[in-house]
Amino acid sequence: MGIDVQAPSGTQWTISGDGHQAVVVEVGGGLRAYRHDGADYLDGYADDEVCPGSAGQVLAPWPNRIRDGAYSFGDRSFQLDLTEPDRHNALHGLVNWVRWHLVEQSPQSVTVGYDLPPTPGYPWALRLRTRWSVGPDGLRAEHEVTNVCAEPAPFGFSVHPYLQLPKVGVDEMTLRVPARRRVLVDGRLLPVAVSEVAGSEYDFTTAGPIGDLVMDTAFGDVVRDPDGGSAVALGAPDGSAGLRIWADREFGWWQVFTGDTFDGERRRRSVAVEPMTCPPDAFRSGRDLITLEPAQTWRGAWGVRPGV
Repeated sequence: MGIDVQAPSGTQWTISGDGHQAVVVEVGGGLRAYRHDGADYLDGYADDEVCPGSAGQVLAPWPNRIRDGAYSFGDRSFQLDLTEPDRHNALHGLVNWVRWHLVEQSPQSVTVGYDLPPTPGYPWALRLRTRWSVGPDGLRAEHEVTNVCAEPAPFGFSVHPYLQLPKVGVDEMTLRVPARRRVLVDGRLLPVAVSEVAGSEYDFTTAGPIGDLVMDTAFGDVVRDPDGGSAVALGAPDGSAGLRIWADREFGWWQVFTGDTFDGERRRRSVAVEPMTCPPDAFRSGRDLITLEPAQTWRGAWGVRPGV
């Protein structure tokens, strides 16, 4: 009997409506493609490709990096696997390479889930659910994470979409990030200080060109909208195209990565704009780290709206 050959990202779920289409994948429960009226706004990957650079992945129970994979919570110390061995860090959580399962599906939405078991490095059980949907306002993601064990658990969350504009490279894009500060990092991309962006080349509180600026930068102290959320905007230099990635009040940080470490045609082709609940290394610093109590559910939402 033959064996069915699966795509590296597993089962593919396509949703569409109002001119928007997205592809959600089983491996990582993330986003492989998103387009509107035939234009690709997500720099994703092919169905026969292994996900590059965490493209579209869900990052939990921590985003970004943990120094040496070592941290303490309460009166206990823990050691995570070093998933970024060249920098000796634990990178991007525990759910981005596992198989999520289908919970519910309709033509315009799909809900996927994963039940994270306890491990020696993270001995807490979490239930994760993500509803991806498309509609008149673009792409929307709604996340729920529940602590299903009997003791409090440390927690952080992010997603990792690479955003692009038709026929516009990173150097030509304009960027607006509503944040007053940025995190300074060392050679391992771990925090060493926080700096005001005012007066620096990282001040994107009003839209400006990215140019040749290299970024893998966490921005904080966000300027919030009246509803408590915030949004990052990308635009074409002539104003002919643009998009906004918004996030609700649960996300107080934005990571912006200009893709300089990619080889070949992916290099500086798109910008990863990641809404985060906490900055890098929050399991060690405690900065904006969420403590999920037993049976408590965290909920957060974000989305992408094409248009100038």
